[in-house]
Amino acid sequence: MTPSPSSYLSDAWGLPLFSLGSSPVTVGGLVTALAFVVGLWWIASLAERTVQKVIERRAGAEPWKYAGMLMLSRLLRYAVWVVGTLVGLNYLGIDLSSIALLGSALAVGLGFGLQHVVSNFVSGIIILLERSLKVGDFVELESGVRGHVREIAMRYTRVSSNDALDVVVPNSEFINGRVVNWTLDDAYRRMHIPFGVAYGTPKERVREAGIAAAKSVPGVVENEHKQSTVWLIGYGDNAMDYELVIWADRALTTRPAATHAALMWALDDELHRRGIEIPFPQRDLHIRSGTLDVRMAAPDLGAATEL
Repeated sequence: MTPSPSSYLSDAWGLPLFSLGSSPVTVGGLVTALAFVVGLWWIASLAERTVQKVIERRAGAEPWKYAGMLMLSRLLRYAVWVVGTLVGLNYLGIDLSSIALLGSALAVGLGFGLQHVVSNFVSGIIILLERSLKVGDFVELESGVRGHVREIAMRYTRVSSNDALDVVVPNSEFINGRVVNWTLDDAYRRMHIPFGVAYGTPKERVREAGIAAAKSVPGVVENEHKQSTVWLIGYGDNAMDYELVIWADRALTTRPAATHAALMWALDDELHRRGIEIPFPQRDLHIRSGTLDVRMAAPDLGAATEL
């Protein structure tokens, strides 16, 4: 009697491929376990993306208000991945209580150069649990990267600069390096804007001009505890050195270059409105020819400052 195709399929489905310990792994068991794990991972990823889209629609330009929900959705995804993988391995009949098996698998993985992957994954878990870094935070790394945190993934964190450049930073860099989080706790940050005026200018007029400039920029905080002021910080070669000190809200804090430019623009307007001279560097050149002494003032064009 000729075997039917279904019998061939049944025999192939139960065909042993290899053994793990005393447990044989069949074709059917392997296919079923892989399908279960892949399906569970896909469902977990889909659920996380759905939660993120809902949060993005509600949060708008303030994603930091829902950072806790984003963190929980990411941790839930990881938990589903781990549980699904363990269930799939258990379906294959692998004894997960075998420490030797898990230890050898980990050693093989690290031996193939996965130590950096494991390090970044663990660093990502630490970041999510400690909440020292959240989606929407404005950070500055030791490497010079500065921008908003847009995503904390399994291996990396995506940071978007104010120039719309996305930088993929390994999670371990946030754990092992110095990170300045401009928006971790307090919503306000103090900023210093240096400028100089000509010698002989009354200090009170300079203070009035600086405070008026600060009040003209939206986002500068003025209340009982946080007020704008002007500091006299030194005597330069060609000017008296001042600093306009202001408290900025979150919108200004996360745009430091644009904020500095806006304050300098307003400050220049106020100084000109009050007739306060902004000096330029100059040098005195003395030319002697016999008894002739001619003094010429020439601008110093040697140095330029790039903002």
